[in-house]
Amino acid sequence: MNPIVIIPARMASSRLPGKPLADIAGRPMIAHVLERATLAGIGPVVVAVCDAAVAQAVEQAGGHPVMTDPDLPSGSDRVWQALQRVDPQGRHDTVINLQGDLPGVMPDILHKVLLPLHEAATDIATLVAPVQDSDEAAADSVVKVACAFADGADTARALYFSRVAIPWGQGPLWHHVGIYAYRRTALQHFVSNPESPLEHRERLEQLRALEAGMQIGCARIAHAPFGVDTPADLERARAAATATMHVAQAQAQAQAQAQAQALT
Repeated sequence: MNPIVIIPARMASSRLPGKPLADIAGRPMIAHVLERATLAGIGPVVVAVCDAAVAQAVEQAGGHPVMTDPDLPSGSDRVWQALQRVDPQGRHDTVINLQGDLPGVMPDILHKVLLPLHEAATDIATLVAPVQDSDEAAADSVVKVACAFADGADTARALYFSRVAIPWGQGPLWHHVGIYAYRRTALQHFVSNPESPLEHRERLEQLRALEAGMQIGCARIAHAPFGVDTPADLERARAAATATMHVAQAQAQAQAQAQAQALT
């Protein structure tokens, strides 16, 4: 595989307008996501944008913005158009779609999302994490996945996605993490299909792939990364970033003091 990471980011968020430029610890959110993706070291990282202000913020953060049509219907369409523009020769056969509202995403999970693609039959890979409690299971903002992991297995096939708790009965529930890895040909096929009936009903884009006969594989991680969709989410992300910064500063001070004592 020769992956490329593409981060779709646009200003026109219905619940949090201007989200990519929202300040978190002195930097725009998109700069945090870009940094995490770059630290993964998995391949080149570009940001699919449709606003000049976001493109400028990406450039100031040392990133590579790619302008896309603002009228595209979805982030997946934006990723596909950016891929065509940045890699028209088709050198990258695998595309990771990393959402631009995950400022705390851990770089290692970008490697994990590729695992299901080692199965030749898998068209699209994604991530799941255990549902932690009944509130999470009941929340329609948390997408659940019907999948079952064999003993010792880290990957499983997704059979369905829903906003209700599935499957029924005793056993773990899986929270879908909206990070995808596509085979390039699968992404092309996906965006060429119209909205499907179940996609429209559940408001879940990935159901279009299942209804088109595509296979989605899941890799499991311990915890779902925190996404920013609302003003309350943004305040939580700011608090987490501030706490992390204070810990890093304390560690740096302790290390400096230890080095000073060693020299005396």
